[in-house]
Amino acid sequence: MTSKGPEEEHPSVTLFRQYLRIRTVQPKPDYGAAVAFFEERARQLGLGCQKVEVAPGYVVTVLTWPGTNPALSSILLNSHTDVVPVFKEHWSHDPFEAFKDSEGYIYARGAQDMKCVSIQYLEAVRRLKVEGHRFPRTIHMTFVPDEEVGGHQGMELFVQRPEFHALRAGFALDEGIANPTDAFTVFYSERSPWCCSQTPT
Repeated sequence: MTSKGPEEEHPSVTLFRQYLRIRTVQPKPDYGAAVAFFEERARQLGLGCQKVEVAPGYVVTVLTWPGTNPALSSILLNSHTDVVPVFKEHWSHDPFEAFKDSEGYIYARGAQDMKCVSIQYLEAVRRLKVEGHRFPRTIHMTFVPDEEVGGHQGMELFVQRPEFHALRAGFALDEGIANPTDAFTVFYSERSPWCCSQTPT
């Protein structure tokens, strides 16, 4: 099997594979390359781009498509840029090559969790803009660091900052679960904290 070239695939797949090759793997993610990647996407799509350094070296990148009615709360599409560590001896292909086989399967760390979602957001916005759509609500896409190790240097700090409150998010989407079918499963408040130290009554 050989990896197909960019000329044979949809541009969004090519973009996805480009993003997968950025080594944002814990414990030393290349966040700078990820931020630059999204800055370029903002430029290409004509979106606003804000970089918020919530801790030294930890930047939340916000891409914004302004709505026609700024009085309305916004829609927030969130995804994280870091991925869990890899053990190459267990991989059939280099986990950062983004190899695509003859059936279209892509092998890469972070493909499902959750770089595919980031690209889905970007492709959806691109298509809607090309088709000439405008929406009353502003749409923000946030790309955050540090999620795979708790988010303490990422979203946890970002939500405390004025830049987050200025987004005026009224509805948010984040990661869900990989699905081998064409269905897109949506969960509401899927993850709720439960303190294991509580004593049953």
